[in-house]
Amino acid sequence: MEMRRRGLAVRNPELTFATPDHAVASSPGRTGATFPPGERLWAGLKTLSEASDIRFFDLGRPGQGIVHVMAPELGLVLPGLTLICGDSHSCTNGGLGALAFGVGSSESTHALATQTLRQRKPKRMRIRLDSTLGPGVTAKDLILHIIGRLGAAAGVEHAIEFAGSAVRAMNVEGRLTICNLAVELGAKSGLVAPDDMVFAYLQDRPFAPKGAHFAIAIDHWRRLTSDKDAVFDRDTAIDVSAVAPTVTWGTSPEQAMPVDGLIPDPAAAEPAERAGMIAALDYMGLEPGRPIAGTRIDWVFIGSCANSRIGDLRAAAAMLRDRHIADGVTAWVVPGSVAVKQQAETEGLDRVFRAAGFEWREPRLQPVRAANGERVPPGARAISTSNRNFVGRQGPGARTHLASPAMAAAAAIAGSIADTRRS
Repeated sequence: MEMRRRGLAVRNPELTFATPDHAVASSPGRTGATFPPGERLWAGLKTLSEASDIRFFDLGRPGQGIVHVMAPELGLVLPGLTLICGDSHSCTNGGLGALAFGVGSSESTHALATQTLRQRKPKRMRIRLDSTLGPGVTAKDLILHIIGRLGAAAGVEHAIEFAGSAVRAMNVEGRLTICNLAVELGAKSGLVAPDDMVFAYLQDRPFAPKGAHFAIAIDHWRRLTSDKDAVFDRDTAIDVSAVAPTVTWGTSPEQAMPVDGLIPDPAAAEPAERAGMIAALDYMGLEPGRPIAGTRIDWVFIGSCANSRIGDLRAAAAMLRDRHIADGVTAWVVPGSVAVKQQAETEGLDRVFRAAGFEWREPRLQPVRAANGERVPPGARAISTSNRNFVGRQGPGARTHLASPAMAAAAAIAGSIADTRRS
């Protein structure tokens, strides 16, 4: 809209892509008008994209989905690219070795008009993740553990490289999840150096280089690694073998704990942290010193730009197969894109979810936020695979626990927060 108001043209429409993912409904059979307050935004995006010759991936069409899901799966994101989007979780795309970060409306307008963006060089941070993840522990558990251990401000003013043997062993979907939550560490961006795992993932993607050009691209991409003698402003090492399935207890991703642990007691915390902990426990309706496992839940959401890819749905479906959600639990699964939804239906995952009592929804950013009118009721407790559990994030008064897809599925079955290793 700002571009039109100022009479500006898009400098490089061939390098710009658009898809509706926030203010649209996820209900089966939805259209752009199903959620009336979002209809104007959907229609405006479509009209302006067409007028500017920007590729628009519309609802229900191949390619549509959550922007941080559909962009990697289409090969729009490639190693070494600089990529921006008007969403803070654009750092997700660093899982493919791209420098990706979110921007505001003014910066978006500037980039659209000039294909340039002036930035201050960030500080350098490396988080080395070594050893092997234990049974039932996923990339989502790992990044929640990292945020809980280092704090939500650990990466402020930094770009983070995730490195180490545990990252190298992780598939691309896991790397995308890790990088997705880099912003929850306060970082501007997060990335993993590209390797053969990434190259295999990108091969034959619609917008990736083809044939001999792909081989040439790989030769270049192999050079996109940190020098062996590189110096970082902050360098942290974590042994991942000690990480347990993890869930949040409070109102920030940094308020995370092992699922088999006890809810923290503010009395044992540093004085500067006590007031925030007391407020979080009060909002969440939890008592310190009690096990988090067994806490009754009302809603379960599997989806979001952190965990709505086909591997996420497979992990949840494996937990749910031949089982049913507990009485009184409302459970939704929201695939991250049209391609993910179609692949899941081809594999019969939708039938597994429906048989277990889940609603099978349409691709959108739900259940991250209540931006489209789909929200958790006040006072109800949800376990969600999204990336933020702020006060009111999923609806006024809603209480949200962040977890992995497998943990969310286990909670749906038990009707309470449950340890996947014992489910």
